[in-house]
Amino acid sequence: MIPVPLLVVVMGGWCAVYLTDTLLKLSPTHRIRYESWLASRGLMLSPFHVRWQTTAFNRLFAYCARINPRAQYLWFNSGLVFGIVAMVGSVVLLTRTLQQTLAQMTADSPGVRGQQALQVVIPGVNLPTSQLAYFFIALLLSGVIHELGHAVAALREQVRVNGFGIFVFVVYPGAFVDLFTTHLSIISPTQQLRIFCAGVWHNFVLCVAALALLFLLPLFLFPVYSTGGGALVTEVIQGSAADGPRGLSPGDIVTGLEDCPVGGVEDWSSCLSRLSQTPQTGYCVSGAGLQPSWAHGRAFKRLDGTMDCCSNNSLTDLCFSYMNPQGKNSRGREYACMPVRKMVSGTQVCRSDGDCAAAAAICVTPSLENRTRFIRVAHPPNTHMLFVGYPPHLQYAVSLTNFIPRFGFLHLDLPVFLETFCKYVVSLSGALAVVNSVPCFALDGQWMLNALLEATLVTVVTDRHKREMIGFFLLLAGSALLAANVALGLWMVTAR
Repeated sequence: MIPVPLLVVVMGGWCAVYLTDTLLKLSPTHRIRYESWLASRGLMLSPFHVRWQTTAFNRLFAYCARINPRAQYLWFNSGLVFGIVAMVGSVVLLTRTLQQTLAQMTADSPGVRGQQALQVVIPGVNLPTSQLAYFFIALLLSGVIHELGHAVAALREQVRVNGFGIFVFVVYPGAFVDLFTTHLSIISPTQQLRIFCAGVWHNFVLCVAALALLFLLPLFLFPVYSTGGGALVTEVIQGSAADGPRGLSPGDIVTGLEDCPVGGVEDWSSCLSRLSQTPQTGYCVSGAGLQPSWAHGRAFKRLDGTMDCCSNNSLTDLCFSYMNPQGKNSRGREYACMPVRKMVSGTQVCRSDGDCAAAAAICVTPSLENRTRFIRVAHPPNTHMLFVGYPPHLQYAVSLTNFIPRFGFLHLDLPVFLETFCKYVVSLSGALAVVNSVPCFALDGQWMLNALLEATLVTVVTDRHKREMIGFFLLLAGSALLAANVALGLWMVTAR
């Protein structure tokens, strides 16, 4: 569901802006001065939409258009080819995404749900408020690079650029360039295609560049940050199972979960996944002092059929099960409520008594509920953190990074900032390339399709009206496909 406070803030803010704008425009004393102020600064206001336009960057665009004309010719021709391929690929991707969404809507089992290539993003719903800065900056950067491609390509084809601007629609930022339509209409369809495809082409290049930076980040940060030595804790949710005097703290380096070594965040996730899917690990302890303890009462069955032998109020003891060493022919198990830290500190892990090297040692296993696990978290030089619970809860409670600072003055979160921002740029720039390639009204895909039809069908379908009709129905189909994806995506995000 959409969070009400966020909705109230957004709606209240826009209502205040629009009301102020309306009152100033109706005021006989302030209207002329206010409208002059808006025009001089290139500002335009309408309900849920504000935009700013300037000519200050026209010289920069012109300079970029003059750099190495031969290389730019090859560059924008590559963009033309990519744009045509992307237009077909975007239709295929949206069709597949729509099929996945319909399958998820009609599925009775939650297990059928999968990760989609494209998802509708709503701040505060499926985008955490802590990530809003990354989202908006990456989205604005992707939009600026997109429009930079259009502007430079247009100037190369002798099309005048009237200005560049930035807008905010509801909460989403974006950018635009204003091209002189008379110049645009008299150039050839191939030249038009270079201009129209330049935006999605630059979004694709930005996506690839951010992806490369993401993979090469360990190399770039190697002089000041090391990797492979464990997973560095950057944040622990207060009050979670990982919090506390003997829990994890920011700056701790996790090197292992039970017998599973942790060299980074990926190992942490895979180890937790393995531990949650495999039976509970046992521990080799001396059998000499191990006797059934009735201090907490006899062992009893829980509702799920597992056994317990400790009081519910015990915070330091845990029920362990083991095969009776005195009765080798007996298949029954004994249960003992023992101090957990004393039992497992410095002990070898095992699955059966045969895994224990010492002759007098036996394998004891924590007796827990079916999906609950007991996990020792190694974070030297501190003693092990002992976790009892559902393994995914531990993963959600702790934020980690692969990058360990080599010097004490370095910020723990700097690599996290860079990683997260690169991931947002990859996602959003790639999404802009896909969505703008769709043959849909009011998007780049509309002009790309029209120019493509004029360039390819002029000898096959000589009647211009018929070509326009073909383009219209293709645009109608593409618009319906995109609208269906957005509508069902919004429903999936807000209603489920």
